Amino acid sequence: MLESGATIGPVEVAYETYGTLNADKSNAIYVCHALTGDAHAAGHHGDPERRGWWDTMIGPGRPVDTDRFFVICSNLLGGCQGTTGPGSEDPATGRAYGLGFPLFTVRDLVSVHRGLLAHFGIGHLAGAIGGSLGGMQVLQWVIDYPDDISAAVVVCASSRLSAQNIAFSAVAREAIMRDPDFQNGDYYGTGRSPDTGLTIARMMAHITYLSEASMREKFGRRLQHGEEPRFAFDVDFQVESYLQHQGEAFLKRFDANTYLYMTRVMDYFDVFADPAAVGTMLEKSGTRFLVVSFDSDWRFDTEHSREIVRHLQSWRRSRHFSGGPPPTSGCSPGPLSRRGGLRSGCGRRSDLRGRPWVCRANGYAPRPGEWVPHASQMGSPRARCQCPPADSAQAGPDCGSMFRFPRTATRCAYI
Repeated sequence: MLESGATIGPVEVAYETYGTLNADKSNAIYVCHALTGDAHAAGHHGDPERRGWWDTMIGPGRPVDTDRFFVICSNLLGGCQGTTGPGSEDPATGRAYGLGFPLFTVRDLVSVHRGLLAHFGIGHLAGAIGGSLGGMQVLQWVIDYPDDISAAVVVCASSRLSAQNIAFSAVAREAIMRDPDFQNGDYYGTGRSPDTGLTIARMMAHITYLSEASMREKFGRRLQHGEEPRFAFDVDFQVESYLQHQGEAFLKRFDANTYLYMTRVMDYFDVFADPAAVGTMLEKSGTRFLVVSFDSDWRFDTEHSREIVRHLQSWRRSRHFSGGPPPTSGCSPGPLSRRGGLRSGCGRRSDLRGRPWVCRANGYAPRPGEWVPHASQMGSPRARCQCPPADSAQAGPDCGSMFRFPRTATRCAYI
């Protein structure tokens, strides 16, 4: 049964796992994907050029280390990559659900995740990680089930969408639903689908993923063909070519109805709407949070993450939100309190070994409890850090490559 009271079933869930579940089933990490993601988070299925969407993060020796953790990633309810969604067959009619698929919420997504965990016999997660809609799932999960998760990583998410965010989603849905081939959502099996509308929706979404400064740096006003403008209405600027490519490529892997449902799920999400109830649940939780944002993300900029941090700090012991300059140099030992849990960013492996660290960047020395990301998070090919020995303040053996993010600046907070 869904939060709305509607029922749907049976529900099939497509998922992938990486690593090995240990004997006491205590090393599981759940990766919650974003709006257009799927269960294929890492590795490849025979084609090395088509690796999972977070392959740089998940694997042996990587930040989500499959030598240590059992990692699960599933396609969301309402999805179009194997899990039951609008394109699935409705047992009552023998036809695809289409818009007859019931609306659902982030809380319903979490319920399906927990059902999959029950299938594995896993009662507690070492961690849960998600970006954007995935981060919303992680937040909802900790609040609804405060004993389920030891460590939560929330990346570029929001506790509730702003009016501007809802407006972007509304225009995207209109582009799809006004496409003549939409056919009121019953386009399955007709040989026609709302490709133009879905392409436009995706093109517009990609505009929101980059700030104006990032677009200026990435594209500027550079032309796609030659040095002189062609003075025509086809693609002439590089940014136009980029958006057109993203829109057309999207058609090969995504369903228009799923896009409608997932954007609506995000619109209605408001995880801190009842502060008293949320506070009661968070006070029961021992979950450690890492909240991460990118300054260059226009849709969910740093202020969205700060809002999450402010709410969490209302009920939890305070930690600092990193506001130092974008780091460009290495790390040195410091007074970061010892923590177990997920390795993420510079120094986290040393944390797992019980060796305290902080990062230093451009002469910026974080305050106790604060964490500043390493230069590797801003697109450098690789970064190496020095781990201090447990009994010394001097730099020790090399501890390997760390987190990598392709955008320009990162802010983090431990809660």
